[in-house]
Amino acid sequence: MTSPNDPSRRRFLTSSAIGGLTLVAGAGVGEAMAAGDDNLPPNVPEWMKTLGPGVTANPYGNPSAYEKNTIRRNVPWLTATEESSINFTPLHELDGIITPSGLCFERHHGGVPDIDPEQHRLMIHGLVDRPLIFTMADLMRFPSVSRIHFLECPANGGMEWKGAQMAGVQFSHGMVHCCEWTGVKLSTLLAEVGVKKSAKWILAEGADAAAMTRSIPLAKAMDDIIVCYSQNGERIRPENGYPLRLLVPGWEGNVNIKWLRRIKVGDQPWHHREETSKYTDLMPDGKARQFTFVQEANSVITSPCPEKPLKHGKGFYEIRGIAWSGYGRIKKVDISTDGGMNWRSAELQGPVLSRCLTRFRLPLQWDGRPLLLQSRAADDSGYVQPSIEALRKVRGFNSIYHKNSIHTWRVRPDGEVENVQIA
Repeated sequence: MTSPNDPSRRRFLTSSAIGGLTLVAGAGVGEAMAAGDDNLPPNVPEWMKTLGPGVTANPYGNPSAYEKNTIRRNVPWLTATEESSINFTPLHELDGIITPSGLCFERHHGGVPDIDPEQHRLMIHGLVDRPLIFTMADLMRFPSVSRIHFLECPANGGMEWKGAQMAGVQFSHGMVHCCEWTGVKLSTLLAEVGVKKSAKWILAEGADAAAMTRSIPLAKAMDDIIVCYSQNGERIRPENGYPLRLLVPGWEGNVNIKWLRRIKVGDQPWHHREETSKYTDLMPDGKARQFTFVQEANSVITSPCPEKPLKHGKGFYEIRGIAWSGYGRIKKVDISTDGGMNWRSAELQGPVLSRCLTRFRLPLQWDGRPLLLQSRAADDSGYVQPSIEALRKVRGFNSIYHKNSIHTWRVRPDGEVENVQIA
C-alpha cells in the first residue's frame, strides 16, 4: 500500500492533471462561487435541505437520472427489422467484470417472447432411456450452481474485417457481456433421463418465434453447460432468455439458446430442417468452416476510446480495458502506445476467472503527442491475440465471425480518439 507521505503520491495528488478539486482549492472560495453553482463548497447543496423520496417510492429501483445515457444502443442499418437484430453493451461506461442485466447486449431472431413460467416446459428426448418433461418448479428442485462467465456474439467486431468502421467501443466490441449465472448443470438433467451410449450430440431449441436451434457436442453438454433461470442474482430478464436459457461457457453466443424449451439427444449434428442455419466462417478459398465454437482470446481498451477522450489535456491518465478468452483464464495483457512497436505489461485486476471478463490497467503520463493505443491478450492455454494482418492471412477478408484481432485507437493531440486499423 502506498504511504500517505510517499513523494510519488504527493506529486500525483498535486498534479494539475487531476483538475476538479485541485483547481477549486487553488482558486479560492470566491472564484469557485463565481462559477455560478451555488451547490459547490463551502455552500450547503440544495439536496441536503429537503427530504428525499421514501424507501418504497421505487420498489424495484432504477439507475440515477444522471446516468440516463448508459444504455444499450443498436445500429439501425445493420438489419431489416429489430425483431431480428442486435444491440450493444455500453462497455465504456462500465466498471468491474459484472455487466448489469439491463445493459447486456441482445441478439434476437424472432423478437422477445412473453412466456408465462407456469406454462413453460423443458422437454428432453431422443437417444435417452426416459424422455422427460420438466416444469420450472421441477428444475429448481435440482442442485444448483452459480458461475461467472462472459457471453459473446461471434460477430462481435465482424463489421471491421475490411477496415475500421464503427465510431466507438460500444459498437466495435459491445456484443459481449459478463454475468453471474445460476441454474442446474445440464449433465445433471441428462443423468436424470439416461443418455444412451450411441449419443454424441444434442439439439437445443428455444421458444421464440424463430424456434432457434443449435447442435452442440454431447461432450460439452456433459462438461460445463448450465440450464439457467437466474442472472446476476435475479430471474433472467426476458430479453436474455426468461424463464430458461442455456449458458455454454466460452462458446459462441448463438449456441447459448434463450427461452429454452427442448433438448434432443442424437448421434450426429443436425443438418436438416430441424436446425436453423448455423453460423459459418467463409474462408479465402470459398470453403466455409462450421462448428467454430470457441470464442478466442480478445481484448479492447475502453478508456480512452472514442466515447471517452482525453478531455482534460496533458497529464496523468489510466489506460483501462477488458480481456476475455473462451479457452480459459487471461494470463497477460500487453499495451502499446505506438501502434505495436513497443509493449508494456498491464496490471490485471482481480478476480481473474476462467472464461470471464478480466479488467486490466496501465498508468499513462500523456504529453499531448499522438498515440496509437493497442492491447494484446494472452490466455493460459498459450493462445495470443493476433494482429489483423495475421488473422487475414488465415481467414481472408470476407468473414463475419471470430474477428478477435488487436484493435487500435488513435489519440489526437486535442485528446479526441478515433477508430483506426493498422497492419
